[in-house]
Amino acid sequence: MSPEALIDIFREALSVIVTIVSMIIVPGLVIGLVVAVFQAATSINEQTLSFLPRLLTTLFALMFLGHLLVQIMMEFFLEMVNMIPQVIG
Repeated sequence: MSPEALIDIFREALSVIVTIVSMIIVPGLVIGLVVAVFQAATSINEQTLSFLPRLLTTLFALMFLGHLLVQIMMEFFLEMVNMIPQVIG
């Protein structure tokens, strides 16, 4: 196996990881920022007020984007399986 092929596989794997993680984490980060601004504006220092909306947003993101996330992972897996003969031979 050539080093270029290994680097391409690694680059694509990192791209898939970043895509999947960002689709889950970014909505929670945005909601956390909105809640933090609200807490700063109203001087409310309650920890559960910032935790619960982020948790619910992350769960909703997983619920609504789960099919897309699994599809991305399956496409990557099938591409890796199809590349086995090229990598070995």
